[in-house]
Amino acid sequence: MSFLHFLLHFTIFLLLFREIFSFPSNQTLFLPLRKTHGGHRPLSTYAVSAATNRLAFHHNVTLTVSLTVGSPPQDVTMVLDTGSELSWLHCKKTPNLNSVFTPQVSKSYKPVPCGSPVCKTRTRDLPVPASCDPNNKLCHVAVSYADASSIEGNLAHENFVIGSSTQPGFLFGCMDSGYSSNSEEDSKTTGLMGMNRGSLSFVSQMGFPKFSYCISGFDSSGVLLLGDARFSWLGELNYTPLIQISDPLPYYDRVAYTVQLEGIKVGNKILDLPRSAFVPDHTGAGQTMVDSGTQFTFLMGPVYTALRNEFLQQTRRVLQVYNDPNFVFQGAMDLCYRVMGLSRPSFSNLPRVSLMFQGAEMSVSGERLLYRVPDMNKGSDSVYCFTFGNSDLLGIEAFVIGHHHQQNVWMEFDLVKSRVGFAEIRCDLAGQKLGIGPLGPHKKRM
Repeated sequence: MSFLHFLLHFTIFLLLFREIFSFPSNQTLFLPLRKTHGGHRPLSTYAVSAATNRLAFHHNVTLTVSLTVGSPPQDVTMVLDTGSELSWLHCKKTPNLNSVFTPQVSKSYKPVPCGSPVCKTRTRDLPVPASCDPNNKLCHVAVSYADASSIEGNLAHENFVIGSSTQPGFLFGCMDSGYSSNSEEDSKTTGLMGMNRGSLSFVSQMGFPKFSYCISGFDSSGVLLLGDARFSWLGELNYTPLIQISDPLPYYDRVAYTVQLEGIKVGNKILDLPRSAFVPDHTGAGQTMVDSGTQFTFLMGPVYTALRNEFLQQTRRVLQVYNDPNFVFQGAMDLCYRVMGLSRPSFSNLPRVSLMFQGAEMSVSGERLLYRVPDMNKGSDSVYCFTFGNSDLLGIEAFVIGHHHQQNVWMEFDLVKSRVGFAEIRCDLAGQKLGIGPLGPHKKRM
């Protein structure tokens, strides 16, 4: 979770094909996606390696999973984030929290003592090493994020229940203090579910060989899939390898989904940049992370400047720059435009921006290139900003590929073969092919 206030929002509901199931590596979970726009899917033939189960979720600005935890079960909602490892829940009621987990009433809750091998070995991938809480002699964990948010508490075992399946002994953080830079948004959820490659992440503890998601940019549909599956209608994915560096480096996240960005193309023109501009340096600064927890895409300063200048050059006749040197959207997006009219315009005539990875390419076009700034109008005009930002302005020493540019792209994270696959597809149609029809903005799935 690179930026807590840039999160995608999903809510997961369970529809089961079997009464009881476990999570072996050859089993697949399907999760239909319902997208709702706030402030920030007739069956076709498909084959899976085992029985399938389906869930549903939606998103606007943050991404949440609905499930139950504890014995007896307590309903919780957790932000689903591929940029984080530790899953955690708020365990202390405060006036600004609408939902907390109460461990005192759960028979299956087991805190982890300081001296437990779990405290010393399973927490090795966390950015902040686990410590011993002197008050209760429990394994103390703390997490901080790039937007200055932080949370801390104790590591514990608990039963996590998804539908009718129980995962006993799941390791998570039971958090009792912290600071949020966006407390209003954070108060809507109980905690966070980490999905990166660390040993404590949700996907690692559950043992899934891969997971995929497809976020619709057309309507309120989409799909999240946990496990392995093959679809005749999806076509071939283009894969890029996950980059792994074993040596610890100060600015390198070793458990992130890191790929190698090799170049950027605007229209048919490849930016004139050396390969070294995209390669991490000796400190680890400059890695490229695929992160569903970040809304937009952020590029290191020199690369961002080159992209900004070329996009300006190619759009000077079709877009009117918003000339306010004091306005920077979300702290890092300083290329904005004044667009005539308040209705939703078409940006189909804009040049496509292609992110060129080793063996794969992700293209951003049309409406995904510009984002309307909420509640900001100039007379009868709207203000739109370029959906690539300058990571230097945020103090982030990395390239981050956010979820906005992953819309209408089938994203597969193959943990066994250590690679990420891309395929452009209408994600609303993908949901329909999986028997998950789109949900209108005023409909609810029970």
